[in-house]
Amino acid sequence: MLCLLAGWLVPGAGHFLLRKPIRGALLSLSILTMFGVGLGLQGKIYAPNTGDLLDILGFVGQLGSGLLYILAKLGDWGQTSVTIALGDYGTKFIVVAGLLNVVSAIDAHSLANGRKAS
Repeated sequence: MLCLLAGWLVPGAGHFLLRKPIRGALLSLSILTMFGVGLGLQGKIYAPNTGDLLDILGFVGQLGSGLLYILAKLGDWGQTSVTIALGDYGTKFIVVAGLLNVVSAIDAHSLANGRKAS
């Protein structure tokens, strides 16, 4: 369970805890790069309190980034709304980074429980 929580909070941390540094570094680099590119393209950071279904799904996807999402909200990174066409692509990059981080954390959890061979 520790690998799952650590992997969700910090991209790649679950794999580092399992002594799989190459996999952890690749996942961490991929997720951080996708999140950074999304911010660079002026992607939207979703708020948790909107009533629109697509905004709620976007928020859940971005929340998958763990501390990256929390830092983005606290640091007021990203946009509150998409103002340029590239911003929509940036938003998708941020959401996919969160979803990849969730898959990565679940992978670390499966490795730790022995359900998956390395």
